[in-house]
Amino acid sequence: MSFSSLNSRILQVILMIHVVMTEYMLHFALFSICYQLRSLFLQTRTIKEAIEGLTFEVDELHEQEIAVCRLRIKGMACTSCSESVERTLQMVPGMKKAAVGLALEEAKVHFDPNITSRDLIIEAIEDAGFGADLISSGDDVNKVHLKLEGMSSPEDIKLIQSVLEAVEGVDNVECDTVGQKIIVAYNPDVTGPRLFIQCIQDAAHPPKYFDASLYSPPKQREAERHHEIMNYRNQFLWSCLFSIPVFLFSMVLPMLSPFGDWLFYKVCNNMTIGMLLRWLLCSPVQFIIGWRFYIGAYHALKRGYSNMDVLVALGTNAAYFYSMYIVLKTLTSDLFEGQDFFETSAMLISFILLGKYLEVVAKGKTSDALSKLTELAPETACLLTLDKDGNAISETEISTQLLQRNDVIKIVPGEKVPVDGVVIKGQSHVNESMITGEARPIAKKPGDKVIGGTVNDNGCIIVKVTHVGSETALSQIVQLVEVAQLARAPVQKLADKISRFFVPTVVVASFLTWLGWFIAGQFHLYPREWIPKAMDSFELALQFGISVLVVACPCALGLATPTAVMVATGKGASQGVLIKGGNALEKAHKVEAIIFDKTGTLTVGKPSVVQTKVFSKMPLLELCDLAAGSEANSEHPLSKAIVEYTKKLREQYGSHSDHMMESNDFEVHPGAGVSANVEGKLVLVGNKRLMQEFEVPISSEVERYMSETEELARTCVLVAINRTICGALAVSDPLKPEAGRAISYLSSMGISSIMVTGDNWATAKSIAKEVGISTVFAEIDPVGKAEKIKDLQMQGLTVAMVGDGINDSPALAAADVGLAIGAGTDVAIEAADIVLMRSSLEDVIIAIDLSRKTLSRIRLNYVWALSYNILGMPVAAGVLFPFTGIRLPPWLAGACMAASSVSVVCSSLLLQLYKKPLHVDEVPGPKNDSDLA
Repeated sequence: MSFSSLNSRILQVILMIHVVMTEYMLHFALFSICYQLRSLFLQTRTIKEAIEGLTFEVDELHEQEIAVCRLRIKGMACTSCSESVERTLQMVPGMKKAAVGLALEEAKVHFDPNITSRDLIIEAIEDAGFGADLISSGDDVNKVHLKLEGMSSPEDIKLIQSVLEAVEGVDNVECDTVGQKIIVAYNPDVTGPRLFIQCIQDAAHPPKYFDASLYSPPKQREAERHHEIMNYRNQFLWSCLFSIPVFLFSMVLPMLSPFGDWLFYKVCNNMTIGMLLRWLLCSPVQFIIGWRFYIGAYHALKRGYSNMDVLVALGTNAAYFYSMYIVLKTLTSDLFEGQDFFETSAMLISFILLGKYLEVVAKGKTSDALSKLTELAPETACLLTLDKDGNAISETEISTQLLQRNDVIKIVPGEKVPVDGVVIKGQSHVNESMITGEARPIAKKPGDKVIGGTVNDNGCIIVKVTHVGSETALSQIVQLVEVAQLARAPVQKLADKISRFFVPTVVVASFLTWLGWFIAGQFHLYPREWIPKAMDSFELALQFGISVLVVACPCALGLATPTAVMVATGKGASQGVLIKGGNALEKAHKVEAIIFDKTGTLTVGKPSVVQTKVFSKMPLLELCDLAAGSEANSEHPLSKAIVEYTKKLREQYGSHSDHMMESNDFEVHPGAGVSANVEGKLVLVGNKRLMQEFEVPISSEVERYMSETEELARTCVLVAINRTICGALAVSDPLKPEAGRAISYLSSMGISSIMVTGDNWATAKSIAKEVGISTVFAEIDPVGKAEKIKDLQMQGLTVAMVGDGINDSPALAAADVGLAIGAGTDVAIEAADIVLMRSSLEDVIIAIDLSRKTLSRIRLNYVWALSYNILGMPVAAGVLFPFTGIRLPPWLAGACMAASSVSVVCSSLLLQLYKKPLHVDEVPGPKNDSDLA
């Protein structure tokens, strides 16, 4: 069971709880349940029993099976197309959720496999007039592709399949008997690809010999993108082969006498050689090369919507068939004279194909940042074989894909780290800039984690593999960015609304333009000199009408938002800022106030005990043993500090045991501390509020020590045994070095900073003063943090929350934008909208600044897209013609339409040039006493 699916199941169970209690107690109880269930990977029954143990009533949860798959969608040209695909998917029986990305040309669907299947979903998309290919399904998480050797019959492959299916940890085996390939889905916690190859080799009986090697299937996205680019390029070149002669025969040679005189020689009646050649050359462009527009228009109209293909088909057909009428009329009459528009149809299709070619080339570059991330991992790794004493006895260079969990690998200076792991031997500095954006190499020693794709700088390290395949941090980042690029930003709704009536409006405007100019010509409302030679009023009106049809471009509007979001999320990932979709990106630019947690956010998050005080005759070691015994089950940084201090104290007293005292009845009191029964004694470890809850008397000596500690910006942790305070621990957590600079820069951006913490008032005020925060809320429990956010939202503020712990998850979810520190807990990261990989507060500035730049770029894209249509349509309709004589021929109008889409995509690509605000480091933080000293 994945963490996300367990998380969603827990939330569903909680929503079924029936309690009769006050609102505050309900919030408190729900948080308590979340806290106790967060680390339990249990089945539904166990979760149900855990909640019932808290005296709450739970309804039986009926689990519903949901399958997920990603599809490549072909043939989408504009927002109307993506909306049509989305509507089609939502009409499929058993469909739960469908998201379609126009710029990414992908769809992610959630469906009930008991009602429908992937094949039926693909069939529904194809019925709607679009192509669809399966990219991946939910069970593609851990798969290995193997190429088989030595297979002489289908029975051999069936033998291999049965052998692999018997291996523990193998979920599914798919065989390709023709290509002699096999795909194995497996659980990386239990088995791995090297074992599969060994099993295949062992399955052969002499004289047969079986073997297998890794097979990397071609990257479908890159292959299809390349195929699409080549397809548009070839179609454009073929169209030019016919369109350029048509253009020369109609627009150039007739004006170059005597070189073009032969074009006016009559073939039959009044039909000339030039007219015949233009007809013959234009027809392949219209009906063979331009057939794609007919197909697109047919499927669009069949589904009850209209798109760019409808406009192109209408415009080119009007020009072509009117020209055909002229040809037939001149062929049958020796008196009729008319002007054909074959060059309009041919040149229009050529320019549109050129625009689509440039557009797909530019769109391919919008995902460059993501492509670079996927290519960071090296192809090979040095695998060590260890003896029973842990000494290396051999080294083997193997493919990175063959690495398994708990393997031990060697990484020499200059090499890339192949997968995630933990250093077990050696020291070095690792350059993590390609993952986190941190320019300075990070020191690594035994016990430190390393990330796949980073570069080992100057030392040889031995690493134990902890995550492989899709579980590595690099793979998770790529998956997160891909999901974010599929999510539709709210600002996209503008384009969606316009697209619904855009094409019908353009068609009506085109007809009215033709009708207006035609009536004006028939009634001689304008001078005859306005009509070009060899034209009549009908033909002039027709040209204006066609120009209006083809100058309008819904594609540019549809691409304005998704292309910018694609580039921004990819660029953010390369800077160490993971943005979970366009919604988070859009909300972040509106942030007016940021709430910071203290521990682990403003501070380093590695507190340590710096002073102890005993208020009884109990020995210090015994006091600390009891406190550590009660704190051993807690994940809070203060708890870890107390446990670590106790271990060091034992070493000073000559004891080297890491075993903590057993505790029972362990309970977390959010925002206060913990309580537990240790060796028959009630042990309370926490702050003043916890002592008051248990009615523990606090002496003046204790009060005085607490005040002295808190004035030094330290946290005072009280320890009570059997409701008597026996001692106190002073815990200090140093500030992050960039905290002051970040707060100061946020202030210069017009964003107010607020600190909300569960720590005491004195410590909170001291920390706030040091970093330059003026508004502080202390002694606040997790539910209280969320309520403070709601209070600020009620004042009309857009609020962001920056946190790292489980206790921050309610506030992260309640905030308009939640920013989770990357080194924080999985629960906090799951609840956040933006993840800061470096755990640096300067990345908060990057997230907000990047969102502002992106929204500015999206607005500029809309200006580009709308200005083309708002300015282009009146010019195409002939508004300027009576005053200036400027007229936009249909072929030139088509070129303008193509240019609009290309300009929008290129505008989005400029976000690739985004750099961190250079003056962040130059903004001085607030001075304090230590600075002056």
